[in-house]
Amino acid sequence: MANHKSSKKRARQTIVKTLRNRAVKSQVRTAVRSFREAMEAGDLDIAKTKLVDATRELYRAASKGVMHKRSASRRVSRLATQLHAAAK
Repeated sequence: MANHKSSKKRARQTIVKTLRNRAVKSQVRTAVRSFREAMEAGDLDIAKTKLVDATRELYRAASKGVMHKRSASRRVSRLATQLHAAAK
């Protein structure tokens, strides 16, 4: 357990940030899952809109520091590649 005043504050901040990060990660996973479900269903029009939503959530998570900027870009690229491959 934290003993110093500053370490107690850091512990409180860690709890708040953990909750925020968990919520943001959950939103990202939900957006990516809905895109993948649309792809499996074979509905490319819905998949395109879901890709936009997933891209927005991934970049938002990167801007908040929940995930690295390049990780978000890599995941967006892979999702877009899936969509373009299915469109051919």
